[in-house]
Amino acid sequence: MTDKLSTYRGKRDPSRTPEPVPADGPLPQGNDDTFVIQEHHARRLHWDVRLERDGVLVSWAVPKGLPLDPKTNHLAVHTEDHPIEYATFSGEIPKGEYGGGKMVLWDRGHYELEKWSDREVKVVFHGARAQGRYVFFQTRGRDWMVHRMDPPPDPDWRPVPVGLRPMLPVRGELPPPGERKSWAYEMAWGGLRALVAVEGGRARVTDARGEDVSAAYPELHGLGPALGSRVALLDGELIALDRGGRPDPRLLRRRSPRDGAPERRAVAEVPVSYLAYDLLHVAGRDTTGLPYEDRRELLEGLGVGGERWDVAPSLGGAEEALAASRDLGLEGVVAKRLDSPYEPGRRSPHWRLVENRETRQVVIGGWVPDGSGERVRALLVGSPDEGGLRYAGPVRSGLAADGPELVRRLRRLSRKTSPFTDEVPVRGDVHWVRPTLAGEIASTANGTLSWRGFT
Repeated sequence: MTDKLSTYRGKRDPSRTPEPVPADGPLPQGNDDTFVIQEHHARRLHWDVRLERDGVLVSWAVPKGLPLDPKTNHLAVHTEDHPIEYATFSGEIPKGEYGGGKMVLWDRGHYELEKWSDREVKVVFHGARAQGRYVFFQTRGRDWMVHRMDPPPDPDWRPVPVGLRPMLPVRGELPPPGERKSWAYEMAWGGLRALVAVEGGRARVTDARGEDVSAAYPELHGLGPALGSRVALLDGELIALDRGGRPDPRLLRRRSPRDGAPERRAVAEVPVSYLAYDLLHVAGRDTTGLPYEDRRELLEGLGVGGERWDVAPSLGGAEEALAASRDLGLEGVVAKRLDSPYEPGRRSPHWRLVENRETRQVVIGGWVPDGSGERVRALLVGSPDEGGLRYAGPVRSGLAADGPELVRRLRRLSRKTSPFTDEVPVRGDVHWVRPTLAGEIASTANGTLSWRGFT
């Protein structure tokens, strides 16, 4: 008689692994109706599906777990038969041993058999987590596929959405004092916006344009295995920290996703982290219609926390949050209405970017027109000192309000040479003006200058 467990025994040393390794002999006789699914954190996370059959557990390694969507098939690799005793095994297989890693009992129960042949196995699972009709069918060699034959277990179940774009804030001020308790406040991290879809123990990272940038950020590859069988779509930011532990956008630019997979040296020199601050989908449920405070509660209960990923703090005090953002050298805070839904791809007034601004008086020394010549693309401003007008930089935002009137006033002050005492590193069609127009600008933590109006 063929020893069905010879391959199993040949791959294991009972003195080095806690796995059950029964001696050669007659196999136990059961009812051929027990199944077990084990979450196996080996070199790559997968789920081992085992069906009792003729005294052994016939086994498949399923990298993404059993599918819930009948429109999607998952790979299932046929592995060696396991002993019946394995149906209760959980524990740590030592590193270096075959299948080394943590084994977690994910589900067990009984199954009904509908068909069993060398190339096709149809069963109905009756477990706490695995339920419904499935078919395992061979494709080639050890490779099989597993297909769900029933509809999704929940009629409201939905797959993780693809192609969503992040919700964006408008620029604004803090809510009035009497309304501030109706808002939450998060840091404006100045990072790279990213949605992370976690499913089947894998994490897929997409940028704000919907492009897959997973290869560019290998630090996040462990997020999938960390969440295991949990399914979610996270919204957040990728950040890089300087030596003082503060987010630094300049460092992050050294890890451009356009370069594809980075070299090990780049990852070591500029590691990135992911801060999640919203949850758009979880366990087959679309959460975008829920209020912000409900989505945050679900996010914080998901267990997102690791060396390179975490949940970003949400604060309740407006002034305290703004002060904290200044201490960190950040742009400001994002105020979010507690009762607001998530609006994918929309710049919504329910989210406000409140910047840390320093205002100062400047004098206009030149301007750059737009393509039509009828509007200002940039103002060139400076600050008077003992030697004359010292160049402060270009102002490109906040100009729309003064629009045509600003152009008229500047043209009346035209001159041929620069009024600045130092070099102005601006290319293009620059129009110089007599330095008699004064105004106020605001500068943010990232150095952006914004026009606030004439003084």
